[in-house]
Amino acid sequence: MSSAASRPAATPTRWAGVPLTDRRAERRALLVDAAFRLFGDGGEQALSVRSVSREAGLNTRYFYESFTDTDDLLGAVYDRVSAELAEVVEAAMSGAGASLPARTRAGMTAVLHFSSADPRRGRVLFTDARANPVLTQRRAATQDLLREAVLTEGWRLHPDSDPTAAMVGAAMYTGAMAELAQQWLAGHLGDDLDAVVGYALRLVLR
Repeated sequence: MSSAASRPAATPTRWAGVPLTDRRAERRALLVDAAFRLFGDGGEQALSVRSVSREAGLNTRYFYESFTDTDDLLGAVYDRVSAELAEVVEAAMSGAGASLPARTRAGMTAVLHFSSADPRRGRVLFTDARANPVLTQRRAATQDLLREAVLTEGWRLHPDSDPTAAMVGAAMYTGAMAELAQQWLAGHLGDDLDAVVGYALRLVLR
């Protein structure tokens, strides 16, 4: 039974006295939350304008207030989960001190733990709908941002590094992390997160 059954449906008085921009923002957030639940539990085929609106407790007309179609909505879901991951990784690395091994370990651990603590996050970020053009584009952009972050971190710690070597290392690291996350989420690496991160760290820093 859908969790929407336990949530009150939108009524004309629900947003009485609430400014229009706030009403739209709340309805948009409800739709993103609903799409996250549906996609995370049932994959791309679970998403439709009707199913998302029903899950959010909204009339379907409100869907088009914020999104053109379900691909547009799925992109918003990805953006939200990706932003949450970025905050978690930044906090973990900031609290790990200044050494490269400690910061790298903290970042790896944060990515894998965040993605598997709620499997729906992993489906959005790494696994499902790989052929979906919206998710493919978003994931490519995230890879670019991660690669730039790795380069920045490397140059901060080793300012005299060879630029080409640094770019090669950053490219290999970002690609490896995406594959590592997919294998971890698929259950192919066991269930000992510390061990997996330890092996990965030794390979990265070798």
